Amino acid sequence: MQYRRNYVEGGTYFFTVNLQDRGETLLVDHVDELRESVRWVKRRRPFYIVAWVVLPDHIHAVWTLPEGDADYSSRWWEIKKRFSKVLPQDELRSCVRERKGERRFWEHTIRDDQDFRHHVDYVHYNPIKHGMVNQLKDWPFSSFHRYVVNGVYPTGWHGS
Repeated sequence: MQYRRNYVEGGTYFFTVNLQDRGETLLVDHVDELRESVRWVKRRRPFYIVAWVVLPDHIHAVWTLPEGDADYSSRWWEIKKRFSKVLPQDELRSCVRERKGERRFWEHTIRDDQDFRHHVDYVHYNPIKHGMVNQLKDWPFSSFHRYVVNGVYPTGWHGS
């Protein structure tokens, strides 16, 4: 079965991006390089990061694209390309590599407010789900902290 992506101009999407080797810690080991790769792409191809969490071997994110723009694929491609270029050569083997027929990331188009809340909560709850921390305030690589500052979540929120 051929997978078909859903492209909605100005849409909001939930993404999962995995390393090829799910046992690696590449993403948190090089989180500053990852952040800079995202910043670089955002300056050239704007998008709004609604929610984001970086775990050792995968990322979850919710993005909203500008009106008239549905091209999230090239943004992910460019982020991954830039991130890979700054990694030490011996760590490149752990990055996600595209093979014929292999998805580079998973996406889900957000359908409504309930779907939006569910996916934003899922992004933020992920460090607990994967046993990284017992309290979300202790996981540094998450937009959870922005949500606390903005009064969306209390500091002790841990999912529903």
